[in-house]
Amino acid sequence: MPKHIGIIPDGNRRWADQRSLPRGRGYLPGVDAAFRILAEIKSMNIEEVSVYGFTKENVHRPSEQRIAFQEACVEAVRRLSFMNAELRVIGDSNTPMFPTELIPYVDRKILGTGGIKINLLINYSWKWDVDVLRETGRLGSYDVSPIDLIVRWGGRSRLSGFLPIQSAYSDICVLENLWPDSMGDDIHKALEWYQWQDPTRGG
Repeated sequence: MPKHIGIIPDGNRRWADQRSLPRGRGYLPGVDAAFRILAEIKSMNIEEVSVYGFTKENVHRPSEQRIAFQEACVEAVRRLSFMNAELRVIGDSNTPMFPTELIPYVDRKILGTGGIKINLLINYSWKWDVDVLRETGRLGSYDVSPIDLIVRWGGRSRLSGFLPIQSAYSDICVLENLWPDSMGDDIHKALEWYQWQDPTRGG
């Protein structure tokens, strides 16, 4: 069983396109999907989960989409605040793309009685992570553990700059489901796939 799972949600805009909706309408349903997946992960006693919210490069998307995924991330943290977890929001908080509501979470917060360690990547990029290392002597993602398994939804085999240091030896499982359609069973499929992978991690 992996100790740390990375989640790369993808397919929100394609999900909206399939329903003839504005593309920004695909993000809030993605929050519901995230909590379905998180409930399954918590039930398995996984120690840590890292979730890609959005990247710094997403600044180039249309303004209505930027607002939509920013609002979705704020809603996700609002809902997380009622859970038992240890939450940190990781990303460049010094630009307008970073929601001000999430500033209190740039240092890890114990929610409720604590528990699963949750890393939410907001306005993140690997370049920012390395720049922080140059400036401070430690990564911006300094307290994120090595990732055992990365699960990406939406059918694309791409890391998209997701925590490159921690994912150096990660196994990557790609699922075809679009992220808003994901269900708890998806994580079970990924874990079944993981059991067949080489556990040597370069040894």
